[in-house]
Amino acid sequence: MKSKTFFFTAFLCFALTVSGQTTNDFYDNTPSQKLPGALKIEVVGEVANPGFINLELLPLRTLIVREALPGKEGIRFIGAYRYEGYSLLDILNDRVASRTHGAGFKPQTDLMVAVENAAGEKVVLSWGEIYYPAALHRVLIAVAAAPIIPGETKENWPLAPGVKLVCANDLTSERGILNPTRITVFTAPLEISDKKGLKPLTVANFQILRPGLQASAFDPAALAAEKRSFPSVFYGRGKGFHGFQEFSGALLADALKRYVTLDAATLRRGYLVAASIDGYRIAMSCSELFNRNDQAEFLLLDRGAGADGGRYAIFPAADFFSDRALKAVSVIHILAY
Repeated sequence: MKSKTFFFTAFLCFALTVSGQTTNDFYDNTPSQKLPGALKIEVVGEVANPGFINLELLPLRTLIVREALPGKEGIRFIGAYRYEGYSLLDILNDRVASRTHGAGFKPQTDLMVAVENAAGEKVVLSWGEIYYPAALHRVLIAVAAAPIIPGETKENWPLAPGVKLVCANDLTSERGILNPTRITVFTAPLEISDKKGLKPLTVANFQILRPGLQASAFDPAALAAEKRSFPSVFYGRGKGFHGFQEFSGALLADALKRYVTLDAATLRRGYLVAASIDGYRIAMSCSELFNRNDQAEFLLLDRGAGADGGRYAIFPAADFFSDRALKAVSVIHILAY
């Protein structure tokens, strides 16, 4: 029996070696290489304790990513990589938010984060996609990388020419800027009245507001698209378990795409702030809404004209917490940083 076990183990090791694998991990067969460039990150904006980050105190995180960018003939594949770097969750973890706009609004559901480099490139993320999702540490400033090489073709991929922002949930890697130097925490420059406790909590429709353009009433015909149903163990950061619920609606991205020009600038710097009639609000980056690769979408629900919390509501399927779920949507602002 021992001889059979030994033979099988030897054969397995031989097979793995022939196939190019030395372990069962598909993602570790090429060594990581340090990406060039200095890494000095300053956090500024609406935080009580701005300043430079001592990255040596933070853990290194790992992500696996397939990267692509739009080209003349459609989406152009760039490569598949394993990245090692510092999570934005860790970087911002002890930077206490101190609002400039809406100081009376306590939740952090409308905070935004901008990342920029010395070349003047800027991208935005929502606080929610960093701190609220079920899968954490999906946004890194990568300092090392390795290509994930296919076993048969042996095709290799060039590494980034510098330290890089990696947003692992993005379908196309528009936000992957090089050598970031500054992170700015901010809220949208909006004045939204807080009417907490408003009854009844219902509004017939919501407005789409864009700078320099006339307000548009949301067209319910946009909800004619295929409906999705997402069951959820609905759990809030403050009040905990809200029950097992099923949310059915159209993709929010589909409902809003007619109001947005989905170009590189929008996916890098665009964001949305949706507010309820009682003043509760949430922020979403355009990339997390229109450029996802994980199919964990935001839904727009039609709860009916007379329903409490109606008519329209937003459900964030990617989030662990329910805090970015929004009832009685009265306005959605489409903005750019």
